[in-house]
Amino acid sequence: MSAPPTDRPTTAEHSSGTKATRISLGRIFTPESSNYYLLLGTTVFLVLIGLVMVLSASSVDSFLDDSGFFGGFWKQATYAVIGIPLMLVISRIPAIFWKRWAWVVLGGALLLQALVFTPLGFAVGGNLNWIAIGPISGQPSELLKLALAIWLGAVLGRKIALLGDWKHALIPAVPVAIIALGLVLLGHDLGTVMIMGMVVIGALYFANLKLRYLSLPFILGIVVFLGFAITSPNRMARITSFLDEDCVDYENLCWQPLHGTWALANGGVFGLGLGNSREKYSWLPAASNDYIFAIIGEELGLIGAVVVLLLFVLLAVAFVRIIRSSTDPFARITTGAIMVWVIGQAFVNIAVVLRLLPTLGVPLPLISAGGTALLTSLVSIGIVLSFARTSGREKATGLRAPAFGTPTRGIQ
Repeated sequence: MSAPPTDRPTTAEHSSGTKATRISLGRIFTPESSNYYLLLGTTVFLVLIGLVMVLSASSVDSFLDDSGFFGGFWKQATYAVIGIPLMLVISRIPAIFWKRWAWVVLGGALLLQALVFTPLGFAVGGNLNWIAIGPISGQPSELLKLALAIWLGAVLGRKIALLGDWKHALIPAVPVAIIALGLVLLGHDLGTVMIMGMVVIGALYFANLKLRYLSLPFILGIVVFLGFAITSPNRMARITSFLDEDCVDYENLCWQPLHGTWALANGGVFGLGLGNSREKYSWLPAASNDYIFAIIGEELGLIGAVVVLLLFVLLAVAFVRIIRSSTDPFARITTGAIMVWVIGQAFVNIAVVLRLLPTLGVPLPLISAGGTALLTSLVSIGIVLSFARTSGREKATGLRAPAFGTPTRGIQ
């Protein structure tokens, strides 16, 4: 006589189910890596400093524009309130999502950039690089920087074992990058083009291209930059005024760089105190965006300026640590490109304020006023945080996430 059937699991099945549940819960409650918290903490701290400085630097201009003293601050704070949670949400998206949708992201960014040449586009400061759809306006070139970093990481990462051949190394990466940079260059925004060129070179570098292959796009970029600078009377005037140590054209081209330098000089070592800037009273143009570092130096002094510099150095350290810990070529290349973008743009902006470079019109990432720039920077860092989470999980569990291609050398 056979035993009656039962629905109860066997001991082996019960043990297997318990183990699976334990593993799932373990993954949920596994703490994030130190790289994750270093990047997240530094980013949030820079955004908070930016909000405080935008509040101070934009108060006078906001009042004169009938927006009240807090008009510029509330606008920037709104983008920060949207951007930081969005960054955390994106940090939960796996890398495979960006690999699959890299072409779509790039195509969408190129389409938005092309809209600047339609009735939706408008110029600011002589650069045709903005679009407005109803009450919403923004710079599509900021999104194009991010799209390029993701797309280059996906394409170069997939072909990582073939990059010893120049055809695979430079095609389609360089031709597509030329199209993207060309669309921005048609709007005469040479500063943004320079940063985008740095993103391309950074991606190719972290894909471990041979130097002779890497030198071709680098030399091409320099030639294009010099060509557009020489053929533009305004840009040549900026360069000559920069090379003029005394900068005698005070009323015109020298007005902004000189007042930026005077703001830093006024701050001294300890600064005039938060909110006590004198240059923000309509003396220094773009005080809350391109030249916000000058206001930081004036109000917080040399100490405050050095602290901001050290925070960007710390941000670079976090990027480098994530690159070194990543086993996926896509993560390493994309993180490298984003690092060159954010850190490179920060030091270009600071070099302009210190009169080490001619005026280029690029904002200070995470700090300057500007909603599109802040959102895209936070989204890009959110993607890098997802890479940090993946590498942290691999280290904690001893498991390795699937990746296409073979690991690159990266930063040893």
